[in-house]
Amino acid sequence: MARTTEQNEALRATMRSTVETAAVRVFARRGFAAASIRQIADEAQISTGSIYRHYASKEELFDELVEQAARGLGAAAAKLSAGGDPIDLIRSFTEAYSADLAADTGAAEFYMVMNHGFTTDTPTGTASRLAASQKAVWQAFASLVEQGQAERRIVAGDPARMTAHYFALLAGITTFHVALHEDSAAPDVDLILRMLTGEPR
Repeated sequence: MARTTEQNEALRATMRSTVETAAVRVFARRGFAAASIRQIADEAQISTGSIYRHYASKEELFDELVEQAARGLGAAAAKLSAGGDPIDLIRSFTEAYSADLAADTGAAEFYMVMNHGFTTDTPTGTASRLAASQKAVWQAFASLVEQGQAERRIVAGDPARMTAHYFALLAGITTFHVALHEDSAAPDVDLILRMLTGEPR
C-alpha cells in the first residue's frame, strides 16, 4: 500500500533530523572546513545520496543549522524580555541551558558549532546571520542584570561586561562538556547565580 502524504512528510522530517544531528557532531569534531558529506553520512549511517536528496551541499546543510540557531536565539530573547523577576528569569535561562547539556542529545555540540561560526565567521557570513539574534539575547540579559542591580540583588558592575562574562562562561563549560563527556562539566546553576548575586551558599 502506498504511503500517505503525511507518512512521506514524517519520513522526510525524520531523515532531515538524522542528517542534521550527524552534521552537528561532525562539524563539532572537525570544524566546517574539514567536514565532508561523506563523514556526515557515515556518522548518520546512511548513504551520501540520502543526504543529497535533502540538501544540495554541505553549505546548504549548515545554512539550515544557522537558521535553527537564529530561531532559537530569537525565542530565548523573547523569554528573557517577557518581564518578571530578573533573578528568576536568569535562573530559568541557565537551568534550561544546563538541562540541554545534561540531556546529551547534541545540544552541546550544536551550541559549540554555532558559537564557533559566530566568533570566527566560518563559513563566511555565519556571524552576520546570527548577529542580530545574538545581540537581542545579550541585550535582554544585560537589561535583567541592570534591573537586578537597581533592586540591589545583583552585584555592581557594567551590565554589558557582566553579560559577556556570563556567556563566555557558558561557552567554556560547553566546550569542556563536549571534550570530556562528563556530567561534572555541566553548568552548576547555583554557582553561576551566586557569581551574579554575590550571595553565599
